[in-house]
Amino acid sequence: MQQQQRTVTVAKSAGFCFGVKRAVNMVYEEADQTEVPIYTYGPIIHNEEVVKDLQSKGVRVVSDLDELAALPIGKIVIRSHGISKAEYERIHNSGFEVLDATCPFVRKIHRLVGEYSQKGYTIVIAGNGVHPEVAGIMGWVGNSDVYTVSEASDIQNLPMPKGTNVCLVAQTTFNYNKFQELVEIIEKKGYDIIVLNTICNATEERQTEARRIACQSEAMIVIGDKHSSNTQKLFEICNKECANTYYIQTSNDMDYHKLKSINNVGITAGASTPNNIIEEVSKNVRNEL
Repeated sequence: MQQQQRTVTVAKSAGFCFGVKRAVNMVYEEADQTEVPIYTYGPIIHNEEVVKDLQSKGVRVVSDLDELAALPIGKIVIRSHGISKAEYERIHNSGFEVLDATCPFVRKIHRLVGEYSQKGYTIVIAGNGVHPEVAGIMGWVGNSDVYTVSEASDIQNLPMPKGTNVCLVAQTTFNYNKFQELVEIIEKKGYDIIVLNTICNATEERQTEARRIACQSEAMIVIGDKHSSNTQKLFEICNKECANTYYIQTSNDMDYHKLKSINNVGITAGASTPNNIIEEVSKNVRNEL
């Protein structure tokens, strides 16, 4: 009897997106070329391995802007998630040189919510209200109210009356299908609504490819930091299509023996996952099969 061919499919979209790659490269270049102290406002990306490596090169993470008063003046890198307008101004006023690695897709949302809030629109953001990107977006809203929604129940609880001018945007890494569901619900609320799909193309592509691979796989491995919002969403998508889905940060987190009787394994990774980790997991999966 012919043995069934065993396959490993690695998503082409897995790993660093444009914005993350740009931010990480900026910090590494500064660490290698600059003699003044280098800081990042928050971890440059949600990946512990990269952050630890940068720390070994002298890059320090600033978690709170109150820390700046006691630190030697140097350069501070704004991560791809972006920050609020007030935080920008505070850093500038502290005397530190600002190196802005905010993702261009995120910066576009800052501009849009600023423009529409000045026109009197109430801003609604589809996203995780405690995520740094969403917190930063909220900080660019001008003279109007701002709310965050992530589930249908959140929309039902919005306090605006019918006829309110509403501008709906999305966190760049929000689940595309869920965003469409929320749009359908909010459009029935009777608001005068403008919908701006601000989910970045890379996120849509990554989620679509992950769903397709998960549908065709007996087991699915999703690689990314436990704090990574986009990786969490990838896991949700894959787990819905493939019950045998694993969420790992590094190769050490995976028990490869669980794959012994599996014929088709799919692999994807979040936007903050370095290629070397993806390659190591892929190699170990192939060795097991």
